[in-house]
Amino acid sequence: MFTLIRRIVTVILTIVIAIPGYALFVTWNAAHNPTIRSAEVIVVPGASQLNGAPGEVLLARLQEAKRLYDAGLAPLIITVGSGAPGDRTTEAASGAYWLRTHGVKKSAIASLPEGRDTRTQTNAYVAEMKKRKISNVMIATDPYHCNRTITMARDLDAIATCSPVTDGPNSLDNSRFRYLAREAGAYLAYITLGRRGINISDHLPSSPIDVKGL
Repeated sequence: MFTLIRRIVTVILTIVIAIPGYALFVTWNAAHNPTIRSAEVIVVPGASQLNGAPGEVLLARLQEAKRLYDAGLAPLIITVGSGAPGDRTTEAASGAYWLRTHGVKKSAIASLPEGRDTRTQTNAYVAEMKKRKISNVMIATDPYHCNRTITMARDLDAIATCSPVTDGPNSLDNSRFRYLAREAGAYLAYITLGRRGINISDHLPSSPIDVKGL
């Protein structure tokens, strides 16, 4: 009996250690080993804005998207994200305005004011891609956000890769372990619950780690 109990405890401990370890690894790996290549569209997930001015996190994503666009890696940029209650504008509109005023032509920008979490935003932009009969997307977002955004897009049959930002509060140089751990936890929540229709949002109304929920 003691041997059986010891084996059960060993299995439980292995699972408790291995599963979070896997989530941490794939989240870290996507951040440190991105695949940068041509796509049909660049997507900028929403993040906080104030009266139409992108916050630091959103600004870093927009700058990365513009860099990719200027390099000729995609002909279209989609900004996505709704507004918080009381906002005069949306994250998507704020991003689109910034892009227009920084040299991206209006016809190369699509704005989708939908979603305050990653899952809802992903549903919105993939639906827009399907309307346009395109499937190949590159996501401009925070390094540790990459794995989850790619996974969600691929689950909707998009061909997805991520180009992580190199500046801003959520860049690799400025991120702390808690962001990695938080994104690994959100990834686990998505693959275990989110895929089964249970949407657990980790949206934070105000935080230095301004990422979106499930």
